[in-house]
Amino acid sequence: MIILTGGAGFIGSCFLWKLNSEGIKDILVVDHFGSGEKWKNLSCKNYYNYMEKNDFLNAVIKKQILKPDIVIHLGACSSTTFSDASYYIKNNYEYSKILALWAFECGAYFMYASSAATYGDGKFGFGDDLETTKKLSPLNIYGFTKHMFDLWLINNNYIDKVIGLKFFNVFGPNEYHKGNMRSVICKSFYDILKNGSIKLFKSYNLNYFNGEQCRDFIYIKDVVNAMYFFFKNPLKRGIFNLGTGKPKTWNDIAKSIFMILGKKEKIKYIDMPDYVKIKYQYFTKANILNLRDNGYNEQFMELRDSIEDYYFYLRNGFFL
Repeated sequence: MIILTGGAGFIGSCFLWKLNSEGIKDILVVDHFGSGEKWKNLSCKNYYNYMEKNDFLNAVIKKQILKPDIVIHLGACSSTTFSDASYYIKNNYEYSKILALWAFECGAYFMYASSAATYGDGKFGFGDDLETTKKLSPLNIYGFTKHMFDLWLINNNYIDKVIGLKFFNVFGPNEYHKGNMRSVICKSFYDILKNGSIKLFKSYNLNYFNGEQCRDFIYIKDVVNAMYFFFKNPLKRGIFNLGTGKPKTWNDIAKSIFMILGKKEKIKYIDMPDYVKIKYQYFTKANILNLRDNGYNEQFMELRDSIEDYYFYLRNGFFL
């Protein structure tokens, strides 16, 4: 049996799609639907049961869940602007610890989601080795709680029992429910179709012109393919970056979208809110040497090709 937390979310539901495409259906999906339309991500998926996250955790604590073979823990509060720090601690850190210890007790393979948000301003680089990981200083509470869990695993000598994946800027189908947390790529398609323009944040760092801030963007199909590699190779252990290693600017993103839509470029640079300024990452670039050294040799899609593939889903309202 496979337990997939966050299974109705963006990355989780796409990984569920990948598992189904490989004929795997013995999956317990755990998530929290809330009042939005996240539930649509489970449409046409195959799984044997669904549980709300709090009900599931209570059942784990009371030993009321059958022992799984694999636990894939993607559930988390991923907002970078939500202000309740205690909620992040309880949801992203404490929940993860309980689930990891239970998985170890069950002898289950444990894969979990970390984040590129742990790298903060990048002053220590973007290596996923343990010594670099110990030095990191995240800029927001989301990254901080993800980093706390990474450190808890390292400090308690559990890191050799797990696979941790540091997701960089993931975009693609099934992120539609995320509101303001959708990728700029998703939001910009609709902005161009409605207003003919794209809005990007101004730069407040003298090293970067407006729109020249760089991020490592990775398409969801590449993400789930890499995840499936680790799923099929459970003897791999440690923390791995999951990005392309080829950062692109926001202007690159905008120009690609305008080209795909056949529209004239019109970019508006807008003020960055103060609460974002102090937490903003101007540059990210996944160091993927560890990923390659561990045998993952698949090539990632070029940015423009992945955006064009995504547009097919956006214009038709399709899900993975």
